[in-house]
Amino acid sequence: MLSLVNDDGTTANGSSLIDEIVREGARRMLAAALEAEVNTYIAELADQRDETGRRLVVRNGYHQPRKVTTAAGVVEVKAPRVNDKRVDKATGERKRFSSAILPPWCRKSPKISEVLPLLYLHGLSSGDFIPALEQFLGSSAGLSPATVTRLTQQWQADHTAFMDRNLSEMDYVYVWADGIHLNVRLEEAKACVLVLIGVRADGSKELVALKDGYRESAESWADLMRDCARRGMRAPVLAVGDGALGFWQALGEVFPETREQGCWVHKTANVLDSMPKSAQPGAKKAIQDIYNAEDRDHAEAAIKTFAKLYSAKFPKVVKTITDDQDQLLAFYNFPAEHWIHLRTTNPIESTFSTVRLRTKVTRGAGSRTAALAMVFKLVESAQQRWRAVNAPHLVALVRAGARFEGGRLIERPTERAA
Repeated sequence: MLSLVNDDGTTANGSSLIDEIVREGARRMLAAALEAEVNTYIAELADQRDETGRRLVVRNGYHQPRKVTTAAGVVEVKAPRVNDKRVDKATGERKRFSSAILPPWCRKSPKISEVLPLLYLHGLSSGDFIPALEQFLGSSAGLSPATVTRLTQQWQADHTAFMDRNLSEMDYVYVWADGIHLNVRLEEAKACVLVLIGVRADGSKELVALKDGYRESAESWADLMRDCARRGMRAPVLAVGDGALGFWQALGEVFPETREQGCWVHKTANVLDSMPKSAQPGAKKAIQDIYNAEDRDHAEAAIKTFAKLYSAKFPKVVKTITDDQDQLLAFYNFPAEHWIHLRTTNPIESTFSTVRLRTKVTRGAGSRTAALAMVFKLVESAQQRWRAVNAPHLVALVRAGARFEGGRLIERPTERAA
């Protein structure tokens, strides 16, 4: 029931009327959903009867009330109970009804569990969770410091399990690699987080690996990729990186057959940083003409134009593009629909731009393992919102070795004249 309202618009427990209405609405909707779930379960098994003709699956009152922390606040629910007398012939044990909406162990919604690492990374200590969330949720139920500590330990275990999982059944056709520097506590002052994100044969994106490394060194990258290879990872067809020599050296050692694609965003930033501000707008437009060209021939022509315009005053800058031309234009040998994805490491940068904001205000998450676990949980949460690459059906063709010219699939390559 709703509470009486004071003159100032608050209820007896200090919350606002609108919060009370939202929580009461959430409680009623949850109760109705649980009732509907149980009724459907019983109706589907109505024909299951014993020797005397009595039903084996019937209602049996309610479980004890429990409080569940949701995004709408803390609501108290009484889940209906089911008496299921059926016996599993394989195990000899009684079958049990388990709610998909509210499992027996559930005390908080997944959204609440998702917000905890965000707050922890934002500098909130475990002792601060109760007063902070109590004001927002209306109760501190299930949010004790011990609960938060157990969660952080579980997150660390999740990250460890993730980095130990078998990769032999996961085929990553494309991968993006980058070393991300975050304001979290790692073992060394110049340590960074090494990240691999891959595209599977169905076109979906997925986090492949995440661990700390030192200055994006070749050995740090090689250690990461050796570990992936040891766990069964197949060599990707194309790897996209920011141009750091450490990554390319490691890639050549562990997956020498993988083609290289340099990130145009990083390349553009490095080129412009080496030029005076007055020359930067024109140079930026000239560089965009290269990676936005309609095909490789036009891109190569745009590189020649760039060299003609800037080689006299900025020969070293031009050389950074002409020397890396094959690596920077590799994406043109793949489906045109994938070009926008393959010419930059944007999938990593866009994901970690949010992580950076949430780690900026804190000096660390307590320890190296805790810091990595927090970053892992943030990326894991963001992964649910990643969209597949354009034309995902073409990814499998890339893995199969199909040829693409000008971004189009070559069905039957023209035979050369004798």
